[in-house]
Amino acid sequence: MLKVIIVVGARPNFMKAAPLVEAMKRRKQEFAPLLVHTGQHYDQMMSDVFLKDLDLPRPDVSLEVGSDSPVAQTAAVMQKFEPIVANEEPDWVVVVGDVNSTLAGALTAVELGVKVAHVEAGLRSRDRSMPEEINRLLTDQIADLLFTPSEDANENLLAEGIPRQRILLVGNVMIDSLNKYLEKAQSSTIRTILGLGDSEYAVVTLHRPSNVDNRETLSGIIGALGEIANRIPVVFPVHPRTKKTIAEFGLTEKVAAIPNLKIIEPLGYLDFLALYSNARLVLTDSGGIQEETTVLGIPCLTLRENTERPITVTAGTNVIVGTSPDKITKAAITCLESPLKITPRQIPFWDGHTADRILDALVAAGSA
Repeated sequence: MLKVIIVVGARPNFMKAAPLVEAMKRRKQEFAPLLVHTGQHYDQMMSDVFLKDLDLPRPDVSLEVGSDSPVAQTAAVMQKFEPIVANEEPDWVVVVGDVNSTLAGALTAVELGVKVAHVEAGLRSRDRSMPEEINRLLTDQIADLLFTPSEDANENLLAEGIPRQRILLVGNVMIDSLNKYLEKAQSSTIRTILGLGDSEYAVVTLHRPSNVDNRETLSGIIGALGEIANRIPVVFPVHPRTKKTIAEFGLTEKVAAIPNLKIIEPLGYLDFLALYSNARLVLTDSGGIQEETTVLGIPCLTLRENTERPITVTAGTNVIVGTSPDKITKAAITCLESPLKITPRQIPFWDGHTADRILDALVAAGSA
């Protein structure tokens, strides 16, 4: 039996960890999982509600590091995680995604001589100003097994000199969660609560520092949302970071003055899935939503200059539009004036069975 510590820290991690935990519990003769939540996301709507919606058990260990700078947060996770790894002596530490907790968990395990598996390895934006890009690069260099979601990720790792035997294309584990919960999410009443009914609407998410920590950029994006809201209702679940900077930059009145822009609190996984899976258009700076909208066949405009998920552009429904208000507005109008239906895209191994492929690989590596 393999003892495996799974590290989660922020909301995007939960959709990736949930299928792994479920599969390990189903295969209890082979795995003894321990779920460690670093507490990187400390807001209830950023954490607790997602754990409940995804049927994740309460974490076996909560480090409660809270919010801080990337350096301080990474150091705090390592300091608190070290005695857990030392005491538990796991066979593997599994880290997912690209948040600070991902790198911190991997570094701690490596320093203690424990094997590391990185789920969602090999993604690259080529933009080293993004903290997530640094986390991805460093985690992939030190991990023993690199589980990739798509062929381009394999190519990135090979180009960086990673030995082929450490790389395994397994698919997108987040789609395991999407497939499992999509039908259940449709019973959510969120659209009724928001007064949307069966009408068309757009959904926007915005949280990256490059977008929300710069007044000019954030103000420009809000202006573009106002133009789009003249044509279609726009629902904006506001991330705590974004809410804070809107207030600090004196943009609260500007946001409130947009009549068709619905500002709401962050949603749980099921309510948010119900909301965006029925949207006419999604605007986002999130990575995972680019993937989910591709699978669902929903037009997605990414409010960034690059993406670490290029397959969502080349084989999906995603368009990189940057942060220019004019470009955002024009791209949105083009989408809204195009035919309603877009065929969902079929990406190899994005089939809902990625978690079991990961577990099979861990068993094979454990017995090698």
